[in-house]
Amino acid sequence: MGKKRNKLKTWLTVEGRTQEWLAKNSKVSRHTISDICTGKHHPSIPTVKKIMTVIKKVQKDAKAEDFFDI
Repeated sequence: MGKKRNKLKTWLTVEGRTQEWLAKNSKVSRHTISDICTGKHHPSIPTVKKIMTVIKKVQKDAKAEDFFDI
C-alpha cells in the first residue's frame, strides 16, 4: 500500500501544480513544502498563511481547514 496523500498534495496534483510552484509563490522553502506534503512537518500559522495566500489566488473559496488540521 502506498503512502496516504495529504490534502495539500492532493490539491497540487488535481490543480496540476508542483511543490516547486507553491514554494516559489509562497516564499516557503521547497523542503518545507515537501515535508508538509509528506506529513513530516506540521506548518506554523505564519507558514499556513503564506501557503493559503497562494492557494486563494487559484481557488478563491479555499479555507485553511480544507488543507490543514488546524
